[in-house]
Amino acid sequence: MKEQAFEMVAKTLFGLEEILAEELITLGANDVQIGRRMVSFTGDKEVMYKANFYCRTALRILKPIYSFKAKDADTVYQKVKEVQWDDYLSLDSTFSIDPVVNSEDFKHSKFVAYKTKDAIVDYFMEKHGKRPSVRVNNPDIYINIHISHNDCTLSIDSSGESLHKRGYRIEQTEAPLNEVLAAGMILKTGWKGESNFVDPMCGSGTLLIEAAMIALNIAPGVHRRSFAFEKWKDFDADLFERIYNDESGEREFTFKCFGSDISPVAIDAATKNIRNAGLAKYIELKTMPFQQYTEAPLPGIMVTNPPYGERISSRDLMGLYNMIGERMKHAFTGYNVWILSYKDECFQQIALRPKEKLTLMNGPLECEYRCYEMFDGKNKDYKKVLNESGMPIIKKRY
Repeated sequence: MKEQAFEMVAKTLFGLEEILAEELITLGANDVQIGRRMVSFTGDKEVMYKANFYCRTALRILKPIYSFKAKDADTVYQKVKEVQWDDYLSLDSTFSIDPVVNSEDFKHSKFVAYKTKDAIVDYFMEKHGKRPSVRVNNPDIYINIHISHNDCTLSIDSSGESLHKRGYRIEQTEAPLNEVLAAGMILKTGWKGESNFVDPMCGSGTLLIEAAMIALNIAPGVHRRSFAFEKWKDFDADLFERIYNDESGEREFTFKCFGSDISPVAIDAATKNIRNAGLAKYIELKTMPFQQYTEAPLPGIMVTNPPYGERISSRDLMGLYNMIGERMKHAFTGYNVWILSYKDECFQQIALRPKEKLTLMNGPLECEYRCYEMFDGKNKDYKKVLNESGMPIIKKRY
C-alpha cells in the first residue's frame, strides 16, 4: 500500500531557497513552494527520509501537525493541549521545545516554549496520571512551535540537530563556513565536478569537502550519527536502511579539488576533516599564501570565502582584496571565480566587473556572492570583448 503524502517544511539560509527547491523536486517532492528561508512541499515518509539524508542546502525538515491562531499565551496553551500527543509521544519519551516567534503579541519566545511544554505535560497528566520528561539535549522528539503574527504552527522536527552538522568536521578554524552555505555556494555556480575546483583560502576545508561530495554525489547525511525521525513511533528502519545503503547515484570524479591557506594550523585542521570525510584521494592541500599562485590547474573553477571580519584592519583588508584581484587576472585565466564577501570596498579593490551578483547570509552578515569570468586569451582580445559589450575597462589599482 502506498504511503500517504503529508505536508513538510524545509528550512534553509536566505538566498538558497531556489537551490533547495530543486533538490527537493529531484527527490520526488510535490507541491513545492518557495518562501523566505524555507520551502514547503508534500511527500511520503520516503521523501522525508531522503530530504534529510540527501539535501545539501536544508537546515532541518519539519512535519507540521497542527495550525491555529492565537493572540496570547493562554490561547497557545489551550490549543496545544488539543493535540492528540499520544500519537507522537509515549510516557517514557523525552521531548524539547524549539520556539520561533515573530509577533508583536508574543514578546518572549521562552515564555511560548514554557506554555507549550506545560500544555503537553498537562495533557498526559490528565489522561494518564504520568508525564514524559523534558530534555534539552538529544531528546526523543523535537517539537517546533512557529508563531508569525497570530498564525501558530506546531511541527515535529524530523532532523534533530541542524543538518549543517554533517558529522565530518572534527577540527575548525576561527569563524568556519557553515556547511549548508558552502554547499549552496558551490551549487549556485552550477559546478558538479566537470573540472578542477580551487579554494586558495580554504581554512578548515569546508568548501573543498562539500565540493568533493557534490562531485562524487555522496549524500551529505552519510556521516551523521542520527536523525530525529529514527526515534519516531512509525520509524521504518528497513526503508531508511535502503536509502542509506543506496550508492547507485554516486559517480566518478576525474578531476581534483585543490586547497591552500597561509596558515599551517588551518591546513592541519583541513587535513584532519578531509581524512575523516574519507576524501583524501580527491583533495590536495598546500600551505601557501594566495599571492604565490602563478598558475591554476585547467580546466577549473575557483570558489572562496576570503577574510572580511572585524579582526582585520581596513588597510590590510583592502590590500588583501587588491592582491586577490591581481592574482585572479594573472593566475586564473579561463576560470569562473566566485567570491563571498560583504563590503563593497573589498570588491572594489578587486578592480574587475563581476559577471553576476547574488545576496547570501553568512551568519548575521548580509554578504554578496560575486562571479568573475576570467577571459582566456590575450589582453588585446580581452579589451576587444569588453569594448564590444559596452563595458568599461577597469584599470589596475595595484
